[in-house]
This record gives sequence, C-alpha cells and structure tokens, in this order.
Amino acid sequence: MGDYKSVRVEAGKGGWGGPLVITPTDEKPYVYSVTGGGIHPIAARIAELTGGIPFDGFKSSVPFDKIAVAVIDCGGTARVGVYPMKKVLTVDIHGTSPAGPLANFITKELFVSGVKADNIVEI
Repeated sequence: MGDYKSVRVEAGKGGWGGPLVITPTDEKPYVYSVTGGGIHPIAARIAELTGGIPFDGFKSSVPFDKIAVAVIDCGGTARVGVYPMKKVLTVDIHGTSPAGPLANFITKELFVSGVKADNIVEI
C-alpha cells in the first residue's frame, strides 16, 4: 500500500486548462511519462512529490485505468487528446490548447498545459 500525497498542477505561461489535483492511489499508482528519452523531469517531480511510480510510456505500457497522470510533450493532436479521451489526467509540457479531432475530450478538468516545475505545488 502506497503512502501517496497530492500536488496541484497549474497551467504555465501560455498554457491552458487545469488546475489539476493529482493523487496517485494503489489502483492508479503510475506517473506515466510519454515524452521520449526516458522519464521527463516534470513526471519525475510529480512522482517524487506524490509517491507515485514513474513509468516510461515509450518503453512499455500499462492500462489506462492504472495511470494517475500522463505527462506528455505533444503540441499536435494525437497524445494531447488520447489520454483525456480515456479520462486520464494529462499534463502537457507544451502550451497547447484544445485542437484536432479529439478536442472535445480536452477539458480543463482533465488537461493542463505549458507546465514547468514551478507550476507543481505540494498540497
């Protein structure tokens, strides 16, 4: 059983959405990094502060219902909408706003963008 904590993630400069409160659970322990090149520093920071498990989504995968938050680096239309469509809290390091064929799934309750380290606050 994990001893999880919560963080509040707000939109950064030029960003959109949120704020999101992220609290991993035993059912959803993964801080899923889908940025390429390993665990992104934003994902590592969220995992460190919450006690979540950092996970490289490019090397392997876990079911959507096991993900506490997905950290992405998408400025386009694919990953930016896939995780919100699956009801996964999504943190985009790019200042993206809803666009593309999945835009209707990208809501401020599920998505925040333009996130930098100082946009993550322990609560």
